[in-house]
Amino acid sequence: MSPEKALRREDEVLKSNRTLKSLVMAAGVGALFAVAPAKAEDASASAAYKDIQATLGSVPDMFKTLPDVAVAGAWAEIKGVQLNPKTALDGKTKELLGLAVAAQIPCQYCIYFHTEAAKLNGASDEEIKEAVAMAAIVRHWSTMLNGSQVDLATFKKQTDDVFAAVKAKSQ
Repeated sequence: MSPEKALRREDEVLKSNRTLKSLVMAAGVGALFAVAPAKAEDASASAAYKDIQATLGSVPDMFKTLPDVAVAGAWAEIKGVQLNPKTALDGKTKELLGLAVAAQIPCQYCIYFHTEAAKLNGASDEEIKEAVAMAAIVRHWSTMLNGSQVDLATFKKQTDDVFAAVKAKSQ
């Protein structure tokens, strides 16, 4: 066997060994998940329902659409981000973002919810209109850029150039 063929054969054997090791590791990790289900901090649906009741004054049916194993996690996510006043975004901004996304999905439930939540957090009718208008502008240009298959690298370069010019002008 030539030295080149021997090296290629050795590379094939090494690749095969790495693949085998990866498969064995993946099977082991899969077995761990099958044997030991993930544990939430408090996976009790009834405890979550009690906290929802204490926080919101009632338990909306939307939470009851979830399987019991998902209630605590879903509530923790909402409470930890959306209802948390100590996050980087204030409540009004979070709800206006929620409204903009809901308008794009589109979801009548979410549109209603986030509109009312935005108002509750101090958003004016004009701010609500502007959030929806921004969602429409983004959707329009996303459609144009993607549908026209504009080159992403070129777009990024042009965007960077525009922002650099605007920044220079403002100084």
